[in-house]
Amino acid sequence: MAKQGETEQKPLRKGMLEKRQAILKGARAVFGRDGYTRASIDAIAAEAGVSSRTLYNHFGDKEGLFRAVLMDSSVAVTTAQQALLERHFHKFRDPEADLYDLAVEWVGGTETHPEHFALVRQIIAEASRLPLDVLREWQRIGPKATRAALRGHLLEAGRAGLLAIDEENADRATRHWALFTAGAVQTESAQGALPLEPEVFERLVREGVELFLGLYGKPQS
Repeated sequence: MAKQGETEQKPLRKGMLEKRQAILKGARAVFGRDGYTRASIDAIAAEAGVSSRTLYNHFGDKEGLFRAVLMDSSVAVTTAQQALLERHFHKFRDPEADLYDLAVEWVGGTETHPEHFALVRQIIAEASRLPLDVLREWQRIGPKATRAALRGHLLEAGRAGLLAIDEENADRATRHWALFTAGAVQTESAQGALPLEPEVFERLVREGVELFLGLYGKPQS
């Protein structure tokens, strides 16, 4: 119960919640297609099947809507990526085979969450025109949160004697994992915009894992 002088915030009714989710979904599609600058409120409202007035009532303005879309999408993808890491490292025994399996699913995330990564491509293209605080918050709850989870798992594998990773090189290993496994694929596919042939994708990922193990693999006895 709210104290005297305070306004008690009521949960959204089911119809309002569904309308809000429809707006977020429509906005994610339009921002991912047109970018932040070119996306119009009218286009987003049409995509969501609501009026422009309804959109303004829920989110205030385009910046508020973009912030909500980006944070909502980033939390969902980060949660999925952290679950992916947990699932793969839970059974981590054979570094070469297990890291390859992880990398295939990790790098293939652009296909699992296509609208989110379309949005990310637009962010990269328009970074200088986006609100700085929005970019920082996205980094905090998105890429940085995922990297922190990966760092923790790599450290655990190092402590178990499966990788040559410790506190001193864990940050570098985390950066190298992303660069080696995803970097070449992102370059060849124009950040996921162009589909790659399966054999090309698999070769690039395997090369990345080999590079990573060349630096952080334990010598075979």
